Amino acid sequence: MEIKIAEHAGFCFGVKKAVDTVYDLAKDPENGRIVTLGHLIHNEHVIDELKSDGVYPFESVDEIPDGATAVIRSHGVPESVILDLEKKSIPYRDLTCPFVKKIHDIVRKRSLEGDEIVIVGSPGHPEVKGILGWSVCGGTVLETYEQAEGYVPSDTEKKVCVVAQTTFSLKKFQDYVEIFEKKEYDINVVNTICHATMERQTEAEALAKASDAMIVIGGAESSNSRKLYELCKKQCENTFFIQTADALEDISFKGYASLGITAGASTPNTLIQEVFKACQRK
Repeated sequence: MEIKIAEHAGFCFGVKKAVDTVYDLAKDPENGRIVTLGHLIHNEHVIDELKSDGVYPFESVDEIPDGATAVIRSHGVPESVILDLEKKSIPYRDLTCPFVKKIHDIVRKRSLEGDEIVIVGSPGHPEVKGILGWSVCGGTVLETYEQAEGYVPSDTEKKVCVVAQTTFSLKKFQDYVEIFEKKEYDINVVNTICHATMERQTEAEALAKASDAMIVIGGAESSNSRKLYELCKKQCENTFFIQTADALEDISFKGYASLGITAGASTPNTLIQEVFKACQRK
């Protein structure tokens, strides 16, 4: 069986920088205790490794132990969290992904100018919560086409600024754009899906289309990994979503001539290689 790994599978720039930085901080005793606000990335394997190095996640600023340095993950946080850290004099490292930070800047600027803010994405995702927290006037999160179809600004005379979660499906976002273009309001849509996400999705879709079977590796809570799975599943019915190589024990590749492998932006290369070697043995 021919096995091919997608060229851009695994850590994206923002995640790699965040993970490498936290590992480096944890190794230097002069930095004291290092903690993260929420899970650094959506990958249980990496979180467990960090815990073994003494780096634990805390969900709120109030939970951070005295003397610890807090790390803001690549998903970013609302502005109020940063202000709270500074108010309490808690040292912190801001590892917000540059692509996410760009959205924060857009939302803050447009909301200060009086625009209504609309975010296309998952309302429960930490990145979306963070983006919403940079608008001075709140905003609306749209997760379904039906919500987009029914969206009406609270003030129809106001301008509307639409942004997207960086890991949102590019094809779905294009559908949202078509919906907004039909509305008569003054709507400005900004494509804020990061380049790495678009590249990864396009590549995974092409690989799935050319393969008899497809494996997507990612954490259970990883939004971008789930979207990769959805895209691959449409092109290749025999698509499997797994978190580690152990899950391959229950999957048979008998009769398949080709197998494609891709992974979400929070999946370390070590896990990808473990899956690849396990597939070679099957």
